[in-house]
Amino acid sequence: MYIFAYHSFVNEYIMMKRIVVFSVLAVFALCGMANNPLQGKIMNVLGDSYVANHRRPKAEAWHYKFAEKHGMKYNNYGRNGGCIAFDRTREGFGPSLMVRYKDMDREADLVVIIAGHNDAGFAKENKDSLKMVADSLDLLLTQIKQHCPKAKIAYVTPWYVDRSGFKETVRIIRKVCRKHDVPVLNNYKKNALIKVRDEEFRKAYFQGLKDTAHLNNEGHDLYFPVGEEFLLKVME
Repeated sequence: MYIFAYHSFVNEYIMMKRIVVFSVLAVFALCGMANNPLQGKIMNVLGDSYVANHRRPKAEAWHYKFAEKHGMKYNNYGRNGGCIAFDRTREGFGPSLMVRYKDMDREADLVVIIAGHNDAGFAKENKDSLKMVADSLDLLLTQIKQHCPKAKIAYVTPWYVDRSGFKETVRIIRKVCRKHDVPVLNNYKKNALIKVRDEEFRKAYFQGLKDTAHLNNEGHDLYFPVGEEFLLKVME
């Protein structure tokens, strides 16, 4: 009987100890969240399939994970096939960002734009088309500032895709964003983390071997520290 009582006491002690440890960890977690300056702020993400995450759940995207980690309200306004400048409604991909920005939450504290892949594909090296991209982005940033007056705006470029139009489109993005004092996370460079020109890399981190746009869950996790560092600086 004494042995049974002893074992019961030990089991109760272990359970109480676990409860105390879990309670302390929960308190630390809550305190950490309460001290996070981004807690409760609103994040709008606007763009193409880089935002919509193509065929995978939005919850796997690095920007969703950023908002979740920092306790932000997350609004995803991504659409496959979307463009900054070109209307693709007849193709089933909807209007350009010049129209779609109006759907965004006006109370946003942060607006992240991730687009340009499809514009590059359309414009290629055509000067008139590239000018249309530049003029559209210029107007878009002006309109977003008016639509979301308290928001900080950030831009994330397409990857380092080896096709006509990408170099020119990213150059336009950086130039127009500089004019509007919008910080840019530039992924179009040889030493970029996302090595879209590497077949083995795509096999491991993209949604398909021939895919040059859409990260899989592992790819988003790989990119997360880069995106997080950038957005934290934007929100300082």
